[in-house]
Amino acid sequence: MLLYQLFPAIVGFSDTVIPEINIALLSGHDILFLGEKGQAKSRLMRGLVHFLDEVSPYIDIEEAPFHDDPYQPISCVCKEFVEAHSEEDVPIGWWNREDRYAERLSPGTKFADIIGEIDPGKLTGGVSMAAEQALHFGLIPRMHRGIFAMNELPELDELVQVGLFNILEERDVQIRGHPIRFDIDVLILFSANPATYNRSGKVIPQLKDRIGSVIHTHYPRDRDLGIQIMEQEVDIDFGGDYPVVVPYFMREIIEQVTIQARKSKYIDQQSGVSARFSIANYRTMVASAKQRAVVLGEKPAVPRISDLGHLYSSALGKLELDLMGSHQMSERHVLDAVIAEAIQIVFDEYVDEHGLAEIAEIFGRGVKIEVGDMLPSARYAELLRRVPPVWDKAFEVNAADDPAVRASCVEFVLAGLYAMGRISRSQRHGQTTYEVE
Repeated sequence: MLLYQLFPAIVGFSDTVIPEINIALLSGHDILFLGEKGQAKSRLMRGLVHFLDEVSPYIDIEEAPFHDDPYQPISCVCKEFVEAHSEEDVPIGWWNREDRYAERLSPGTKFADIIGEIDPGKLTGGVSMAAEQALHFGLIPRMHRGIFAMNELPELDELVQVGLFNILEERDVQIRGHPIRFDIDVLILFSANPATYNRSGKVIPQLKDRIGSVIHTHYPRDRDLGIQIMEQEVDIDFGGDYPVVVPYFMREIIEQVTIQARKSKYIDQQSGVSARFSIANYRTMVASAKQRAVVLGEKPAVPRISDLGHLYSSALGKLELDLMGSHQMSERHVLDAVIAEAIQIVFDEYVDEHGLAEIAEIFGRGVKIEVGDMLPSARYAELLRRVPPVWDKAFEVNAADDPAVRASCVEFVLAGLYAMGRISRSQRHGQTTYEVE
């Protein structure tokens, strides 16, 4: 099977993370996925169910504590049942592979949740405390022949971490002093952020020592991969009564904003900037373009730079500022800075510098151009009569004649000139004025 078929919804890991997963599985290791937020750790763990058989047989009796193997039962209930009945009299059920995966968030997780506890109800029913039947098994024993995942390992209570020692090393379950040796066949997965995982005292060293493989995830290695992930996850209807056309440079700007945020000295790099940051911003940009199309009756809806003015709602709260580097800046100011950096980087890739000085000179004569997210696309050609070179530069970006595409390209050129410091900009009530002050 090809690597991309093993994890069909994962982009950018085919030559880094996925081969490491294959080696860890072939080694018979439990796995810790170590990476910043938004690096598909949970999706990787859930994707491992595709390595399981589509269905697996189990002993289908009501008293069975978990899905026991008909040929190698490990619970005393199933062992006794198999010994007392002929092979054809043992009822068999079929366990779907999607049901053979369970996960748990570490905060608030108790020993009883994942390992087990003595069931008081069974004791009052006359079952001896020394009997296996007196136990209520947690998620790990119940996932026998399956996969169990624990998210945010450093937040797991120390007593529960200690309880995992024997399970990871010997597959030996011990509940309240009741020793039970089960040959539990379960793949145990963990996820963690490097900053908290490596912080002293968060994860007991003996537990770290028992985890077979540590696999480091990462953000997309290049912008095009980030765009591919963003478009895969955005889940927006681009058709309908008001179809949406997104120029590629606008997609590049959205992803470049995320890239610049990951590099910014004002943002806490240990926390990271999730892929969800790009996805949420992309949705907001498209929604703003759709709103304009509906209100003005324009088709198609084409995002512009002025639509990025609405990113505050989707971006603020997703950036964790570095308290040392950003003590003079608010999150809004930091976002404005990374957006400007992203626009300049993409602008430099699209627009030849030749002729930009002429445009700045025209603005220096007192010309002002006012644009906005609710300005009709047809108005842009009229506005640019005062600065014809801007209209010409817009065709370097995209040669399409559609008025909405032209408006988007014009705003891109104006924003690029501002990002380069050739013209100035002022914003008021959703309107942006470009001039030379």
